[in-house]
Amino acid sequence: MQEVYSKEEFETKLRDMGRMYHINHPFHIRMYEGTCTKEEIQGWVANRFYYQCMIPIKDAAIMSNCPSLEDRRKWIDRIIDHDSVGGGIEAWLELGEAVGLNKEDLISHKFLLPSVRFAVDAYVNFARRAPWKEAAMSSLTEMFAPQIHQQRLSTWPDNYPWIEQKGLRYFQKRLSEARRDVQHGLNITLEEFNTRELQEKAFSILQFKLDILWTMCDALYLAYELKRPPYFNVVKYQHNNLRKGCFYEQQIKG
Repeated sequence: MQEVYSKEEFETKLRDMGRMYHINHPFHIRMYEGTCTKEEIQGWVANRFYYQCMIPIKDAAIMSNCPSLEDRRKWIDRIIDHDSVGGGIEAWLELGEAVGLNKEDLISHKFLLPSVRFAVDAYVNFARRAPWKEAAMSSLTEMFAPQIHQQRLSTWPDNYPWIEQKGLRYFQKRLSEARRDVQHGLNITLEEFNTRELQEKAFSILQFKLDILWTMCDALYLAYELKRPPYFNVVKYQHNNLRKGCFYEQQIKG
């Protein structure tokens, strides 16, 4: 039988998995370096909005499976953070308008790529079906989130001066919220995943969540940077810069 990791060793190994966080995906590296086009930024904002919309649904699913009153009282803050007036959903809509997207197009998920939808839905379904502690610890990718939020706050004003500054409110808002959420999720993980078998399971769950985020970036990289959106070889696409939307508008074949 393998020896259980101490809490300190366990946390270190969890944090070491940050090298696979999507901050290191080529799409995000280009975003950070300032080499993304306006259409690529718009595409990211439009597709990421689906993830933002599903976060409170994911958190509600975790709460519905959680028997602990104390943990539910803490976890509900995540839903309020996103769904409240002026919360994360509204802040992301402000970001969408700041990058030149139409609010109605964002809300309708008009530009959502199938791979992004499937990845996000897989995450939500996991949260619904998994034991609540497993679903809760999958949120530990938030350990790595403050860095990526700060990166955008620090670099976007210079790299993308066409983006209205008020649209960056979401990233500022999440800096403190993510740190608070991490502590709760980490406490659950370190206390409850207390055998080597459970710790190994925790690593696989965190890897699953990292896979979700990386796959979303893969979809954007393929569609926007490589110019290969879904069905690119069998369906004609019309590039229309005049629309306040994303890169491709699908045209039905005759």
